Amino acid sequence: MAVKKFRPVTPSLRFRTVPTFEEITSTIPEKSLLRPIRKSGGRNNKGRITAYQRGGGHKRHYRIIDFKRDKHDIPARVASIEYDPNRSARIALLHYIDGEKRYILAPNEIKVDDQLMAGESVEFRPGNSMPLGKMLLGTTVHNVEMRPGKGGQLVRSAGNGAQLVAKEGDKVALKMPSGEVRTIPAICYGTIGQVSNVDHKNLIWGKAGATRWRGRRPNVRGVAMNPVDHPMGGGEGRSSGGRHPCTPWGKPTKGLKTRNKRKSKKHIIESRKKKK
Repeated sequence: MAVKKFRPVTPSLRFRTVPTFEEITSTIPEKSLLRPIRKSGGRNNKGRITAYQRGGGHKRHYRIIDFKRDKHDIPARVASIEYDPNRSARIALLHYIDGEKRYILAPNEIKVDDQLMAGESVEFRPGNSMPLGKMLLGTTVHNVEMRPGKGGQLVRSAGNGAQLVAKEGDKVALKMPSGEVRTIPAICYGTIGQVSNVDHKNLIWGKAGATRWRGRRPNVRGVAMNPVDHPMGGGEGRSSGGRHPCTPWGKPTKGLKTRNKRKSKKHIIESRKKKK
């Protein structure tokens, strides 16, 4: 994928970049795999805002993605590479030999009419899914399961890929895109290759309207609010807050560790935070 730039004829176009979509082969999604999305605006079932800066945005349909890849040993043909408004990666429509159609996250190297398959003893090529324990050391993988049969939860966004660095017993060690090295059960499935749309990280929206199209509303600083709205609000003139950065409910932020040590620390071999 390439990145398109604009001549700066307006202030909003000066830095704006968009993808060229040259890898997209179909603009009409598979109707049987579409579902409607009801927008919440960041509100819970009581109508109270629980997720800030959410709302508006372009209307979308959800594409049902096969994260499990549980049709084992059944060949499938890549029918098209499509755009998905709900994620940064491209998606690929698979036509299985038994007539079923499914969407998967499109790996970076696949093309239309490629043959893909999932299973324990499939061909070692990008787009095929197999247990992590059956892969070679150094393999780049994505859409990785954390629990057997649950479906891929790790390494799913555009351009990402984890590297298989070690095998030990019934576990494998993966180096994640963040630099963290963690263990995963060897029987968990992963897809070979890197996620598509590698240049997504190079895009610049260029104007506030482009983020509004994506359902993101403006973010107001706490120091710009009144004391009734935020602990850092108020003060005569412009203030710097007068305390450590915190949430509207007084909890420390910007550096406060929130990871549950009891649940995940035993799986982490090397932290993503580099020790100085």
